[in-house]
Amino acid sequence: MDTAEKTRALSDTLSLNPLDAKGLLKTFGLIGIWVIMFAETGLMVGFFLPGDSLLFLAGIAASPVANEIVGIRLSLGWMLLVTPICAITGAQLGHWLGARYGRPLFNRPNSRLFKQEYVDKAEHYFNKYGPAKAVVLARFIPIVRTFLNPVAGVLRMPAREFFVWNVIGGVLWTDGIILAGWALAKQITNVIPPEKIDSYIIPVTLLIVFLSALPIMIEVGRGYAERRRNARTIATPPRDEATAAARRDDI
Repeated sequence: MDTAEKTRALSDTLSLNPLDAKGLLKTFGLIGIWVIMFAETGLMVGFFLPGDSLLFLAGIAASPVANEIVGIRLSLGWMLLVTPICAITGAQLGHWLGARYGRPLFNRPNSRLFKQEYVDKAEHYFNKYGPAKAVVLARFIPIVRTFLNPVAGVLRMPAREFFVWNVIGGVLWTDGIILAGWALAKQITNVIPPEKIDSYIIPVTLLIVFLSALPIMIEVGRGYAERRRNARTIATPPRDEATAAARRDDI
Protein backbone atom coordinates (compact mmCIF):
# COMPACT_ATOMS: atom_id res chain seq x y z
CA MET A 1 0.00 0.00 0.00
CA ASP A 2 1.54 3.34 -1.06
CA THR A 3 1.44 6.58 0.92
CA ALA A 4 -1.63 7.92 -0.93
CA GLU A 5 -3.61 4.75 -0.20
CA LYS A 6 -2.57 4.79 3.46
CA THR A 7 -3.58 8.43 3.75
CA ARG A 8 -6.95 7.73 2.13
CA ALA A 9 -7.57 4.72 4.42
CA LEU A 10 -6.72 6.81 7.49
CA SER A 11 -9.00 9.62 6.31
CA ASP A 12 -11.88 7.17 5.76
CA THR A 13 -11.39 5.74 9.25
CA LEU A 14 -11.32 9.15 10.93
CA SER A 15 -14.44 10.27 9.06
CA LEU A 16 -16.37 7.13 9.96
CA ASN A 17 -19.77 7.74 11.50
CA PRO A 18 -19.88 5.90 14.89
CA LEU A 19 -23.62 5.33 14.39
CA ASP A 20 -23.11 3.63 11.02
CA ALA A 21 -23.22 -0.05 11.95
CA LYS A 22 -22.32 -1.23 8.45
CA GLY A 23 -19.37 1.14 8.22
CA LEU A 24 -18.09 0.04 11.63
CA LEU A 25 -18.43 -3.60 10.65
CA LYS A 26 -16.57 -3.23 7.35
CA THR A 27 -13.84 -1.09 8.89
CA PHE A 28 -13.09 -2.96 12.12
CA GLY A 29 -14.53 -6.45 11.64
CA LEU A 30 -14.74 -8.81 14.63
CA ILE A 31 -12.43 -6.71 16.80
CA GLY A 32 -14.71 -3.73 16.30
CA ILE A 33 -17.78 -5.73 17.33
CA TRP A 34 -16.09 -6.92 20.50
CA VAL A 35 -14.77 -3.50 21.48
CA ILE A 36 -18.16 -1.88 20.92
CA MET A 37 -19.97 -4.57 22.94
CA PHE A 38 -17.59 -3.94 25.83
CA ALA A 39 -17.82 -0.14 25.56
CA GLU A 40 -21.61 0.03 25.21
CA THR A 41 -22.23 -2.14 28.28
CA GLY A 42 -19.26 -1.14 30.45
CA LEU A 43 -18.39 2.49 29.74
CA MET A 44 -20.99 5.20 30.17
CA VAL A 45 -19.59 7.04 27.15
CA GLY A 46 -20.61 4.11 24.93
CA PHE A 47 -24.37 4.39 25.31
CA PHE A 48 -24.84 5.98 21.86
CA LEU A 49 -23.19 3.10 19.95
CA PRO A 50 -25.44 1.03 17.61
CA GLY A 51 -25.37 -2.26 19.52
CA ASP A 52 -28.57 -3.89 18.24
CA SER A 53 -28.10 -3.08 14.55
CA LEU A 54 -24.41 -3.98 14.75
CA LEU A 55 -25.23 -7.42 16.16
CA PHE A 56 -27.88 -8.02 13.51
CA LEU A 57 -25.53 -7.03 10.69
CA ALA A 58 -22.79 -9.14 12.27
CA GLY A 59 -25.09 -12.15 11.98
CA ILE A 60 -25.69 -11.32 8.33
CA ALA A 61 -21.91 -10.98 7.87
CA ALA A 62 -21.52 -14.60 8.99
CA SER A 63 -24.10 -15.91 6.50
CA PRO A 64 -23.54 -17.29 2.97
CA VAL A 65 -24.82 -14.01 1.49
CA ALA A 66 -22.53 -11.82 3.62
CA ASN A 67 -20.58 -10.30 0.75
CA GLU A 68 -23.75 -9.34 -1.13
CA ILE A 69 -25.24 -7.43 1.80
CA VAL A 70 -22.40 -6.28 4.05
CA GLY A 71 -19.33 -6.64 1.86
CA ILE A 72 -17.41 -8.65 4.44
CA ARG A 73 -17.52 -12.28 5.69
CA LEU A 74 -16.97 -13.06 9.38
CA SER A 75 -16.72 -16.25 11.44
CA LEU A 76 -20.01 -17.21 13.10
CA GLY A 77 -18.30 -19.47 15.63
CA TRP A 78 -15.90 -16.84 16.95
CA MET A 79 -18.68 -14.28 16.97
CA LEU A 80 -21.03 -16.44 19.05
CA LEU A 81 -18.24 -17.32 21.47
CA VAL A 82 -16.45 -14.04 22.09
CA THR A 83 -19.19 -11.42 21.62
CA PRO A 84 -21.22 -12.38 24.73
CA ILE A 85 -18.00 -12.57 26.76
CA CYS A 86 -17.19 -8.96 25.82
CA ALA A 87 -20.73 -7.79 26.64
CA ILE A 88 -20.69 -9.65 29.96
CA THR A 89 -17.24 -8.34 30.89
CA GLY A 90 -18.28 -4.78 30.08
CA ALA A 91 -21.38 -5.05 32.25
CA GLN A 92 -19.32 -6.47 35.12
CA LEU A 93 -17.04 -3.45 34.87
CA GLY A 94 -20.07 -1.15 34.97
CA HIS A 95 -21.38 -2.90 38.09
CA TRP A 96 -17.96 -2.69 39.76
CA LEU A 97 -17.67 1.04 39.00
CA GLY A 98 -21.11 1.66 40.49
CA ALA A 99 -20.29 -0.33 43.65
CA ARG A 100 -16.85 1.31 43.94
CA TYR A 101 -17.75 4.97 43.39
CA GLY A 102 -21.46 5.12 44.22
CA ARG A 103 -23.67 8.11 43.42
CA PRO A 104 -20.77 10.50 42.69
CA LEU A 105 -20.20 8.48 39.50
CA PHE A 106 -23.30 10.15 38.06
CA ASN A 107 -22.67 13.64 39.41
CA ARG A 108 -21.97 15.42 36.17
CA PRO A 109 -23.80 18.24 34.35
CA ASN A 110 -26.12 17.48 31.46
CA SER A 111 -24.50 17.75 28.06
CA ARG A 112 -25.19 16.79 24.45
CA LEU A 113 -24.25 13.20 25.33
CA PHE A 114 -24.94 12.71 29.03
CA LYS A 115 -28.38 13.30 30.53
CA GLN A 116 -29.30 12.63 34.15
CA GLU A 117 -32.60 11.20 32.91
CA TYR A 118 -30.67 8.23 31.48
CA VAL A 119 -29.61 7.27 34.99
CA ASP A 120 -33.08 7.93 36.39
CA LYS A 121 -34.65 5.69 33.75
CA ALA A 122 -32.23 2.86 34.50
CA GLU A 123 -32.93 3.14 38.22
CA HIS A 124 -36.68 3.17 37.53
CA TYR A 125 -36.48 -0.14 35.66
CA PHE A 126 -34.26 -1.61 38.37
CA ASN A 127 -36.73 -0.75 41.13
CA LYS A 128 -39.84 -1.56 39.10
CA TYR A 129 -38.92 -5.03 37.85
CA GLY A 130 -36.47 -6.14 40.51
CA PRO A 131 -32.73 -6.77 40.10
CA ALA A 132 -32.82 -10.08 38.18
CA LYS A 133 -35.48 -9.20 35.60
CA ALA A 134 -34.11 -5.67 35.14
CA VAL A 135 -30.57 -6.89 34.36
CA VAL A 136 -31.87 -9.25 31.66
CA LEU A 137 -34.47 -6.92 30.14
CA ALA A 138 -32.10 -3.94 30.10
CA ARG A 139 -29.92 -5.73 27.55
CA PHE A 140 -32.63 -5.16 24.94
CA ILE A 141 -33.11 -1.44 25.64
CA PRO A 142 -30.67 1.07 24.13
CA ILE A 143 -29.12 3.48 26.67
CA VAL A 144 -30.70 1.64 29.62
CA ARG A 145 -28.38 -1.34 29.06
CA THR A 146 -25.42 1.01 29.54
CA PHE A 147 -26.54 2.76 32.70
CA LEU A 148 -28.33 -0.04 34.51
CA ASN A 149 -25.08 -1.89 35.25
CA PRO A 150 -23.48 0.89 37.34
CA VAL A 151 -26.90 1.64 38.85
CA ALA A 152 -27.07 -2.00 40.00
CA GLY A 153 -23.69 -1.49 41.67
CA VAL A 154 -24.76 1.77 43.30
CA LEU A 155 -27.90 0.06 44.66
CA ARG A 156 -25.74 -2.75 46.08
CA MET A 157 -26.99 -5.66 43.99
CA PRO A 158 -24.75 -8.55 45.14
CA ALA A 159 -21.93 -9.20 42.69
CA ARG A 160 -22.64 -12.94 42.48
CA GLU A 161 -26.34 -12.40 41.73
CA PHE A 162 -25.52 -9.73 39.18
CA PHE A 163 -23.04 -12.02 37.44
CA VAL A 164 -25.58 -14.84 37.03
CA TRP A 165 -28.24 -12.63 35.45
CA ASN A 166 -25.64 -10.67 33.52
CA VAL A 167 -24.48 -13.89 31.85
CA ILE A 168 -28.05 -14.92 31.01
CA GLY A 169 -28.95 -11.50 29.60
CA GLY A 170 -25.64 -11.10 27.76
CA VAL A 171 -25.93 -14.43 25.94
CA LEU A 172 -29.61 -13.95 25.07
CA TRP A 173 -29.00 -10.47 23.72
CA THR A 174 -25.80 -10.93 21.72
CA ASP A 175 -26.16 -14.46 20.39
CA GLY A 176 -29.91 -14.11 19.97
CA ILE A 177 -29.67 -11.08 17.67
CA ILE A 178 -26.61 -12.47 15.85
CA LEU A 179 -28.44 -15.72 15.09
CA ALA A 180 -31.51 -13.75 13.98
CA GLY A 181 -29.40 -11.84 11.44
CA TRP A 182 -27.70 -15.05 10.30
CA ALA A 183 -31.02 -16.89 9.87
CA LEU A 184 -32.78 -14.01 8.07
CA ALA A 185 -29.93 -13.03 5.74
CA LYS A 186 -31.02 -15.21 2.83
CA GLN A 187 -34.64 -14.10 3.17
CA ILE A 188 -33.50 -10.47 3.01
CA THR A 189 -31.79 -11.01 -0.35
CA ASN A 190 -34.89 -12.78 -1.63
CA VAL A 191 -36.97 -9.68 -0.89
CA ILE A 192 -34.46 -6.87 -1.53
CA PRO A 193 -32.04 -6.82 -4.50
CA PRO A 194 -28.43 -6.68 -3.24
CA GLU A 195 -27.73 -3.43 -5.11
CA LYS A 196 -30.54 -1.72 -3.12
CA ILE A 197 -29.63 -3.11 0.30
CA ASP A 198 -27.93 0.12 1.46
CA SER A 199 -31.15 2.13 1.11
CA TYR A 200 -32.91 -0.26 3.49
CA ILE A 201 -30.29 -0.23 6.24
CA ILE A 202 -31.99 2.53 8.28
CA PRO A 203 -35.52 1.01 8.18
CA VAL A 204 -34.11 -2.40 9.08
CA THR A 205 -32.15 -0.86 11.96
CA LEU A 206 -35.30 0.80 13.29
CA LEU A 207 -37.11 -2.53 13.08
CA ILE A 208 -34.33 -4.25 15.02
CA VAL A 209 -34.44 -1.57 17.73
CA PHE A 210 -38.22 -2.05 17.98
CA LEU A 211 -37.91 -5.82 18.25
CA SER A 212 -35.14 -5.42 20.83
CA ALA A 213 -37.38 -3.21 22.96
CA LEU A 214 -40.36 -5.53 22.61
CA PRO A 215 -39.75 -7.42 25.89
CA ILE A 216 -39.80 -4.24 27.94
CA MET A 217 -42.85 -2.96 26.03
CA ILE A 218 -44.66 -6.15 27.01
CA GLU A 219 -43.63 -5.67 30.64
CA VAL A 220 -44.81 -2.04 30.58
CA GLY A 221 -48.13 -3.15 29.09
CA ARG A 222 -48.58 -5.74 31.81
CA GLY A 223 -47.77 -3.18 34.49
CA TYR A 224 -50.31 -0.73 33.02
CA ALA A 225 -53.01 -3.41 32.90
CA GLU A 226 -52.26 -4.39 36.49
CA ARG A 227 -52.52 -0.79 37.68
CA ARG A 228 -55.89 -0.42 35.94
CA ARG A 229 -57.18 -3.61 37.57
CA ASN A 230 -56.03 -2.37 40.97
CA ALA A 231 -57.66 1.01 40.39
CA ARG A 232 -60.97 -0.63 39.48
CA THR A 233 -60.77 -2.85 42.56
CA ILE A 234 -60.28 0.17 44.82
CA ALA A 235 -63.01 2.18 43.08
CA THR A 236 -65.53 -0.66 43.24
CA PRO A 237 -66.18 -1.82 46.83
CA PRO A 238 -67.03 -5.44 47.50
CA ARG A 239 -70.73 -6.33 47.13
CA ASP A 240 -71.28 -6.84 50.87
CA GLU A 241 -69.70 -3.49 51.69
CA ALA A 242 -71.75 -1.74 49.00
CA THR A 243 -74.97 -3.34 50.31
CA ALA A 244 -74.19 -2.25 53.86
CA ALA A 245 -73.50 1.29 52.71
CA ALA A 246 -76.84 1.36 50.84
CA ARG A 247 -78.70 0.24 53.97
CA ARG A 248 -77.03 2.96 56.03
CA ASP A 249 -78.13 5.52 53.44
CA ASP A 250 -81.75 4.26 53.66
CA ILE A 251 -81.71 4.68 57.42
